[in-house]
Amino acid sequence: MARAWCNRGTMGKVGLILTGGGARAAYQVGVLDGIRELLCADGWPPGRNPFRVICGTSAGAINAATLAAHSDDWCAAIEGMTRVWGDFEPAQVYRVDARGAIGNAVRWVLGTTFGWLVRNKPRSLFDNDPLELLLRTMIDERKLQSALEAGQFDALAVTASSYTSGQHVTYFQARNGQSPWFRNQRVAVPARIGIKHLLASSAIPFIFPAVALQLDGRREFFGDGSMRQTSPVSPAIHLGSDRVLVIGAAQLQAGTLRAGHTGSQYLYPSLAQIAGHAMASIFLDALPSDIERVERVNQTVGLIPPAERAKSGLRQVDLLAIAPSRRLDVIAIPYVKTLPRTVRTILRMLGGTGRRGSGLASYLLFERAYTRRLIDLGRKDAAARAEQIRKFFAD
Repeated sequence: MARAWCNRGTMGKVGLILTGGGARAAYQVGVLDGIRELLCADGWPPGRNPFRVICGTSAGAINAATLAAHSDDWCAAIEGMTRVWGDFEPAQVYRVDARGAIGNAVRWVLGTTFGWLVRNKPRSLFDNDPLELLLRTMIDERKLQSALEAGQFDALAVTASSYTSGQHVTYFQARNGQSPWFRNQRVAVPARIGIKHLLASSAIPFIFPAVALQLDGRREFFGDGSMRQTSPVSPAIHLGSDRVLVIGAAQLQAGTLRAGHTGSQYLYPSLAQIAGHAMASIFLDALPSDIERVERVNQTVGLIPPAERAKSGLRQVDLLAIAPSRRLDVIAIPYVKTLPRTVRTILRMLGGTGRRGSGLASYLLFERAYTRRLIDLGRKDAAARAEQIRKFFAD
């Protein structure tokens, strides 16, 4: 069925926001693949990238940069991302050998408890050197710039959080001389985005090591961009988006996983359970409140007469949010046993192999059985929102 799609002039800029969540980001790829199938079946013009502004945080930054670098053929880009995420194994992201996993974890525990005895201070629980190698095969930084110059997209933005200064930083690469913006504890910095920016944005605190980046001529150490991210949608709006598609990695009403009525709710929480709760606060809590904020602003702007609104520069933003219809930590429970023995040993030390520790495990489950399950869920959720997606992109 062919449809009357908006041209770029009437539709304005469509922005894409991909949030963080470690292995949970496989869900985003499933949603994107579902959108690809839907638009192509309805006659979307071949080769026309629907996303003019692409923003990502944490693992979402990796997906965003991959999509931007291959935006000359966005359908092929999504198909390639689906293959990568559908064939994942933890060794592609972090070391799982005994020396690299157990040895690193032991040094990390000793460093945090008997730091004065440890000569080489550990940087994180896991060593994610394999991830850098994977990213260099997926993303060509020169191709990213050439796609931008060719007008395949207008801007790419990834966020990271500075441990050094406490600033929440959005690094952006844009075509048309976009000016930086500044908010309380939030800054935007123009940059040629590269692999180091993606590693910094996806450096889950305590789990993966911090990464050094330049900020105002200084060398600062950065971690996961989801930390201190109070306004996940704002980069796309600052970069000129009139319509914003947000793909989350958790239910928008998500809470912590409830224990069954078996007496387990009276047990003291394990380290993994506490870590999973903290991860939920970092990765999941800001998005619903920011979506609500955008909706309130839209309502307020709608009350301003058009002539006055034009003078003020304010505009309404059409926002569509797609989030998992099921709890991803619940889905993770049966797949924890598929992790390598070394990783299961570390999680067992933290109390993270049972139901109560599945929150933490869900971020580390780069196992094809789990990621394929999330990709399938993403496709189904996109199909369930088909009419809203069509309306979002159609004239």
